[in-house]
Amino acid sequence: MASHALILLQIVVLSSLAATAFSLSPYYYQNICPQALPTIKTLVEAAVYKERRMGASLLRLHFHDCFVNGCDASILLDPSPTIDSEKGARANQNSARGFEVIDEIKAEVDKICGRPVVSCADILAVAARDSVVALGGPSWKVRLGRRDSTTASRTQADIDIPSPLMDLPALINNFRNQGLNQRDLVALSGGHTIGFAQCLAFRGRIYNATNIDPSFAKERRATCPRTGGDTTLAPLDSTAARFDTSYFDSLVKQRGLLTSDQALFSGGSTDNLVNTYRLYPQVFRKDFAQSMLKMGNIKSLTGNQGQIRVNCRMVNY
Repeated sequence: MASHALILLQIVVLSSLAATAFSLSPYYYQNICPQALPTIKTLVEAAVYKERRMGASLLRLHFHDCFVNGCDASILLDPSPTIDSEKGARANQNSARGFEVIDEIKAEVDKICGRPVVSCADILAVAARDSVVALGGPSWKVRLGRRDSTTASRTQADIDIPSPLMDLPALINNFRNQGLNQRDLVALSGGHTIGFAQCLAFRGRIYNATNIDPSFAKERRATCPRTGGDTTLAPLDSTAARFDTSYFDSLVKQRGLLTSDQALFSGGSTDNLVNTYRLYPQVFRKDFAQSMLKMGNIKSLTGNQGQIRVNCRMVNY
């Protein structure tokens, strides 16, 4: 009986140690490669300085990565005989960008560290944080130690990445499937305070919606015709290069660009949160940081799972 209890105790201790060893930590690279994070920060700042829009693009890459089988850098994999690249998914095709910046960061970090020890998935997570900071947003201690996937799924990307055409119930369900609640939904949607969207994504709203400010619809129609111009860009809010709360102001004024944006303020359960974030920027900044940390934990590969890719665009063979 005593020996049985001892065995159970050993199993519990070993399980606890395994969970601790393989859990994500802000200090994961502190001893492995202390220059990794400063190097990422420098290169992200340079990329955003060169093109302010790149900050939103890098944030979006991390988001679209995490929503498809977890934060595993699967979005970075190019098509191959064995890889059904997520770059071809509806939400990413001719839309996801910033891959060259990630390639540059990966090459420089591996050079600084002397070997490939920093995963592409961790680079995506840190680059997203540093992009937000570079555009005036909040900071947070990114938990690190993710490993990279050896597979990708365009089909899963088409299912899991939220569509700009979704209404509130669909958005709530989509985020719930990722373990995220309504507060996370509104806070993370606030990332649309930076960046642009293509005409194809908002054409239906500016021509057909009734919950839209008429002058705003007219303004957007000037550069997004009923046919053609699918890739023409429009800012997601009035200060697309600055991380602030004008996104939430626009929703209250019925000037949300995407159907999925305006859905957050449409007489539903998220209206109060939109008003809270609009009136109290510090609450939004705090919640955004917390929700980014929560999202960054979705199905992360750790320990011996996956691999550390040498090239973010292809699996190590």
